[in-house]
Amino acid sequence: MAKNPGTWLEQSLDYEFNDAQLLELALTHRSAQAANNERLEFLGDAVLDFVVSEVVFHAHPESPEGDLSRLRSSLVNDRMLARIAADLGLGEHLRLGSGERKSGGHRRDSILADALEAIFGAVYLDAGFDAARAIIERAYGDRFEEFPDAAELRDPKTRLQEWMQARQMGLPDYDLLDVTGKAHRQTFRASCRVGDRETHGSGTTRRNAEQQAADSMLAQLQKDADR
Repeated sequence: MAKNPGTWLEQSLDYEFNDAQLLELALTHRSAQAANNERLEFLGDAVLDFVVSEVVFHAHPESPEGDLSRLRSSLVNDRMLARIAADLGLGEHLRLGSGERKSGGHRRDSILADALEAIFGAVYLDAGFDAARAIIERAYGDRFEEFPDAAELRDPKTRLQEWMQARQMGLPDYDLLDVTGKAHRQTFRASCRVGDRETHGSGTTRRNAEQQAADSMLAQLQKDADR
């Protein structure tokens, strides 16, 4: 570790643990072959979900449940958590097994995200819910003020369907074109058809392939509608 993790946390998030062992545990990945942060991550995930749900609920008083769920998901997914953890320099303080460290585990999104949630869980145990809420708010900063457009968070198939239904165009048709690769690493290709138009997409699942095809179709239809 580059420096004392307690000092790092105090400087980055203005929090000092009463029980320093909780912080040490929160920063310990299972690859270190010791007591690890998985249970704290479980707890921190629940605390984070509640705090973010409350923030989104009050920030969007007119939004329906579906939009609130999508906004919350955009704020608590691994990518967002890993970005916050990286901005805080959390990776420098992780306790990893030698193999995980050599393979770049301190930069892996899932490991960073889990460790950040574990810290939230550890703060909850160390000082209660209000302290956990405060450290979550400090970690997120402006992200709790600048929300994405809820409509843009809908998946491409949903957005395409809504766009077409608003124009009485019916529904798109999807077909699986082929599946290649070995069972543990397959690539799916799918098509999306609207009238005489057809777009293609590929991904590691059929759903991902269809989403990509739908995204391409929506882009084409919107482009033509703007002409």
